[in-house]
Parts: sequence; C-alpha cells; structure tokens
Amino acid sequence: MHGDDLKKVGRRRFLKMGGMSAIALTAGAAGLTSGLFPGQAAAKPDEEAEGGRKPDRDKPHGNIKLRFADDGTFKIVQFNDSQDDEDIDPRTVELMEKVLDAEKPGFVVLNGDNITGGTDTPSEVERAIGHIARPMEERGIPWAITFGNHDEDSTPNSGLNEEAMLRLYMAYKYNLNEPGAGGVTGTGNMNVLIGGPRGGEPAFNVWLMDSGRYAPESIAGQGFDGYPTWDWLRYDQVGWYCETSKKLERQYGRKIPSLLFIHIPLWEFRHMWYGSVDGRTDAHHAAAAAKHAITGERNEDECPGPFNSGMFAAMLERGDVKGVFCGHDHVNTYAGNYFGILLGYAGSVGFGTYGLPGADKNRLRGARVFNLRMAGPDVDVETHMVFAKDYGIDLTAD
Repeated sequence: MHGDDLKKVGRRRFLKMGGMSAIALTAGAAGLTSGLFPGQAAAKPDEEAEGGRKPDRDKPHGNIKLRFADDGTFKIVQFNDSQDDEDIDPRTVELMEKVLDAEKPGFVVLNGDNITGGTDTPSEVERAIGHIARPMEERGIPWAITFGNHDEDSTPNSGLNEEAMLRLYMAYKYNLNEPGAGGVTGTGNMNVLIGGPRGGEPAFNVWLMDSGRYAPESIAGQGFDGYPTWDWLRYDQVGWYCETSKKLERQYGRKIPSLLFIHIPLWEFRHMWYGSVDGRTDAHHAAAAAKHAITGERNEDECPGPFNSGMFAAMLERGDVKGVFCGHDHVNTYAGNYFGILLGYAGSVGFGTYGLPGADKNRLRGARVFNLRMAGPDVDVETHMVFAKDYGIDLTAD
C-alpha cells in the first residue's frame, strides 16, 4: 500500500493490515567504503559496578569508554522498532541475541519504538524494557536508545513518560544514555564519542536525537489534513547539533566524523529514492539508484513530519555526519549516498509489529550493521543489513 491508499487507512490500521515487500542493502560510495571489514571491535568497559548499575552517574557514561580496536576498527549494530509489550515475541529477543553473537559489536543503538502500548503498569513497562535490554546486558555490550513515536503509547495507562522511561534505561549497567541536552526539544538528545585504539582524542562520534511523536493538531489555526502527521526535528535540536559539532571541532582541532540516529526519516530520504522532489515514476527511481548508489527496497511511503527540519542542510554545512539512519517504516531497507551523506533504513527487528503482507510478513526482520575503519584522521563507513532468515529463526507469520 502506497501514497493515497496509505493516507486513507491511516497508519494505525496499516499496522494491523501489514506492509508491502523488501530486501537487503550494502551502501557505500563517494568516499565511503563498500567492502566488508574483517576486523571486529568490542568496547572496553572498566571495572564492573555492584548490583548491575552504572559505577558513577555523575560522570558522562559512567566508567564505560568506547574505543576502536587495535586494528583500527569498530562495529555498531542498529536495532529498530522492537515495538512490543511485556509479553514480547520471543523471536525478537532471539534475533537480537543471534545478531550480537555473530557480529560482536562495540556499541548497539536501539533506534526508537522500543516498546509500545499494552504495557499498562510501571512494572509492565519495566518488563518490556528488560526484554530488549537483556541481550546487551548479558553480553556486556554498551548500548543506548533513541525514542520513537510509539514509545509513549503506554503512558496514559502506565503513567511513565519518556523521561521516566529514560531513567529506567539509564539504570542498566551497560547503557550509555544520559538525560540529554537541557532546554532542547525532545528527550535524551546526546552524542557518544568513540576513542581511538590507544584512547586519547575521539576518532568518531554518534549522535542520538529524539525525532518526536506526532505533529500538533493545528498551527496558527490550521490543521494537518492531507499532510503527514508525524513529528520532526525542531529548530532548537538542529541548533544544538550545530553548536555541539562546532564545540567538538574547537576542542579537538578538527571535525569528528559521525553517524546520526533518529527514528523518523527526513524528507531527503524520499527525494533520494526518486532523485526528484516532484517525480514519482520508476524511471525517476532508476536514475536516482544510479546517481545515489541506492540499494535495498522501498515498500511503503516514507513517513516524515509535515515540515523539512533543515537538519540535512545543517549537516552539509558542518561536514561531519557521514550517515543518517532511521526506522519507523518497517518494510523499507534501502540506503544510498545523497550528496555525500548516507541515508538509510534499518527495517524492523520486532516480530510483534507489522511487516510484509501474508506469508512474507517476517521475511525482513533484521538489523543494520556498521563497520567503521580508521583512515588517518577520517573514518570509513561500510553498512549492510542482516536478516532473521539467515539465522534459522522461525519466520512463520502469526
């Protein structure tokens, strides 16, 4: 279902009906490497804290430090849209565990819609969070979350909003989330620095930003009938990114290469797929696929907010972000190089939410892997999808 058909039924009904169709991707071009790197890097946590809690919440990230391996490599795994309640589909956890065991990442990002409605009490919220935290905690892998549009679906019944949930996530020993930038829209906007093999100055940076939930009912007395009704990065968030980026450059004497994780895609994702603002034909996409080295599939319309946030223009100006990766649209797995910045989806890791139609519902459950390799003062980025079907997980649709 695409375009006007999706708008007619609305996203909630669409979630119940299923999606479209999709596959895998390997992205890289215009200065970003395209080959797989054999090296695997793991973070190097310091002394363990008692009781499974972080050793010192007054210090950024406690005593856990992220560093590239001695061979100059580091690996990140992105899980998106686990989106389940306290009775999580066990295949979601199985998939997370098998990806972590196979890839051995140094850092994991749970990129929004981590839980959903149905968690009607604080204890049920804690249990739902516990299911998706356990795979990393049991393996001692540092991790962090961003929030998506569904994370507060349970709030009216549970009473726990994103700020309260963030405190639950932060209580886990290997979680690196912090309260986030003060006075900035959203919950938990922050960045995580990754040091070089011998410590010292950072070699890479990860931006984690809250892309919000839904647009307000109206602005200036005008509603959003006919427009997308999801949220967007706000002006103060874009400003926070720019100022923090400049601060890092002043502090270290150079721009720190980075990746940005947000749940809801930017408008530029759609522009890249078609190579056009107005064109929507197969011919437009064929030209765009060649121009932007697009791989992977698009099986539903991108669902950004009604306004272009200006974030992409800000990243072009700053020149430190190598890629922006989102979720939100579960059956999209594509990525490409859009004017020097990778734009890509991670699909959905969660078996409890919508997927492809019919028997193919769970065919694209998976995760995105990022292989980073130091290249002098720069870092090359290779990224690809891995899928549940490759790990022998039961894909039988429920």
